[in-house]
Amino acid sequence: MSLCWKNWPLWPVALAVDMLISFFLTLRKYGLKSSITELLDLLKALQQQLIFASTDDFYLLARLCLIKDESQYDKFDRAFAEYFEGVESLDLASLIPDHWLLPGLIRQLSDEDKAKLASLGGLEQLLEQFKQRLKEQQEKHAGGNKWIGTGGSSPFGAYGFHPEGIRVGQQGSGQRRAVKVWDKRDFKDFDQNAELNHRAMQLALRQLRRFARTGQATELDLNGTIKATAQQAGWLDLKFQAERHNAVKVLMFFDIGGSMDDYIHECEQLFAAARTEFKHLEFFYFHNCPYEQVWRTHQRRSADAVSITQLLQTYHSDYKVIFVGDATMGPYEITYPGGSVEHFNPESGEVWLKRLLAHFPNAVWLNPQPQAWWSHYHSIEILQKLMQNQMYAMTLDGLSGAIRHLSKRH
Repeated sequence: MSLCWKNWPLWPVALAVDMLISFFLTLRKYGLKSSITELLDLLKALQQQLIFASTDDFYLLARLCLIKDESQYDKFDRAFAEYFEGVESLDLASLIPDHWLLPGLIRQLSDEDKAKLASLGGLEQLLEQFKQRLKEQQEKHAGGNKWIGTGGSSPFGAYGFHPEGIRVGQQGSGQRRAVKVWDKRDFKDFDQNAELNHRAMQLALRQLRRFARTGQATELDLNGTIKATAQQAGWLDLKFQAERHNAVKVLMFFDIGGSMDDYIHECEQLFAAARTEFKHLEFFYFHNCPYEQVWRTHQRRSADAVSITQLLQTYHSDYKVIFVGDATMGPYEITYPGGSVEHFNPESGEVWLKRLLAHFPNAVWLNPQPQAWWSHYHSIEILQKLMQNQMYAMTLDGLSGAIRHLSKRH
């Protein structure tokens, strides 16, 4: 005989609601933004028996109902792990009233099953023994003929050999526990405070897209073809249109060398992601603060230098500008003529940065240095003011905020 969890009646709604509220409060403790409406959706799904007695299935269903932003998945995993670590200590025996089990189970028994039950003293005695074992057993058990466990000849457990008994916890993928799903933390890279990886950067930069059709008409216009063919009484009339592409134009300025050596990997990822996402994209390099010239390559050879004056004459003000640097330097490198540590600059970095911002008003600064350290550097405070507080940490949340600002029409 096999008494499977999924054959048991649903638990009373009051108990389910109480457990869901505790689970919901755990999510809130981790800063998740799930609403009461989403909690009610989860309760309704459980009432409809979309899943039953599977922690794995509940994990997926709860995430589907309660989480709408993939950047929150990792927080959900951590909250789920904490909550179900507590649930594991529940006294199952005290939560299983006899009247939940007996009526439905007896209706499912064949004559052969009923005969086997009689050999054990009846269903009531079997269930009483099962609950008594639950109370007495304090640890996992494998093998043997008494305790609830796996691989033995006890009437209670899974993957064993007793001909008449209660199966507990056995499912098709028995070696896989749902807890492993959230303990893996597969979504930690999507946490808004996590360091960026290439895919996360691509997803964030994609928000800056603004599509337009320009150039030669080489792409089939399906809707136009259907309309023109209908107007020709079924005579095929092919229509073409220009290819759709991202019309946003971007200039990126990378601080390179010195303290930025610690963030080479992050900058490389941002570089690669931006090249994938934007058709109209130009890169330039500087050291610490932009002065009278920048460079087209990271080697910063004299042959690759481009004067800021030339750059302002070349690129229209509709370009969006992204500075990338840790903004860590002596304050004099920004505010004083001759402050550069590499050459004598007749005008201060502040003057040149203001010129850039006056021409390109749609600009942000991405800072890879942990935001908790920013207050320790006066140079960061100066650049934040020059950027009108449009300096963002190089995290998913920071990059998303920068992209939202750049997406606004100025």
